[in-house]
Amino acid sequence: MAKKQKLKKTLVDQILDKAKIEHSSLAINALEEGGLPLNIERSDIYKTLALIGDKTGPIIGILPLTEHLSEKKLAKVSGNKKVSMIPQKDLQKTTGYVHGANNPVGIWQNKKFPIFIDNIALEHDLIICSAGEIGRSIQIAPRLLGDFVHAQFVEIREIN
Repeated sequence: MAKKQKLKKTLVDQILDKAKIEHSSLAINALEEGGLPLNIERSDIYKTLALIGDKTGPIIGILPLTEHLSEKKLAKVSGNKKVSMIPQKDLQKTTGYVHGANNPVGIWQNKKFPIFIDNIALEHDLIICSAGEIGRSIQIAPRLLGDFVHAQFVEIREIN
């Protein structure tokens, strides 16, 4: 009988383990068609967006994959007049991560950028976000994540 393959821990896993923060490691690719296990909805997965504010510099917005970011709301809660997405060519030098691997734990650990998580996350026991490598994620309680990365829970998604 084959041994169950154990996932190699990402740097994010190691940081959370060291801090004794409960989480699960996942190998999923939300961008790939059919890349999700049956028990996971796209709305359970949160994207980590890196933006630049006209007054504060880089800021991070986190919201479900299924939602759209309101730059106007994020600008207001972050103390900016205007925010805009960091161009993909500048992403790695700004956050330390490539597109698709930005994650709140690593960014907070290395850069201490202000982080804003959409308050819809608080309606869930667990959310899924990137673990700092493409195809790797963590599942974690939103409050635990928010406390660890000093995030503010605010409404930053577009409401129709």
